[in-house]
Amino acid sequence: MEETAKYFVVKRKAVPEVLLRVVEAKRLLESGRAATVQEAVDAVGISRSSFYKYREDIFQFHDNTRGTTVTMTFQMDDEPGLLSDVLKIVSDYRANILTIHQSIPAGGIASLSLSIQVLQNTGDVSGMIAQMEEQRGVHNVTIVAKE
Repeated sequence: MEETAKYFVVKRKAVPEVLLRVVEAKRLLESGRAATVQEAVDAVGISRSSFYKYREDIFQFHDNTRGTTVTMTFQMDDEPGLLSDVLKIVSDYRANILTIHQSIPAGGIASLSLSIQVLQNTGDVSGMIAQMEEQRGVHNVTIVAKE
């Protein structure tokens, strides 16, 4: 019986170094900064066998999001204009907002669920999420679904 592919979203700090180096080697090849696999793996300090073992199984989140819907949840302080600031980040990255659901704030904190459509011209989704996490008053950004 064939196993269906399962995907996990993990933060960079949880990914083993060898996998991060495979991603970097792939980037070198795709950008033309390395002409061969050997050149790319030498540049990042991994073996060719590690590269070939993982190359199809590791990719940057942004590389596989075009045309998808990403749903995330987070908590945010109950401050005027904060939701607008978060939505401006989504707009700046040219993603399409599909749904927004915000709870009634309790204890000065509101929970928010946001679904966005990643378009052809949407910027780096990882960068967008990082910018949301850096926004003062936004806490615990978590991707809950990618369809």
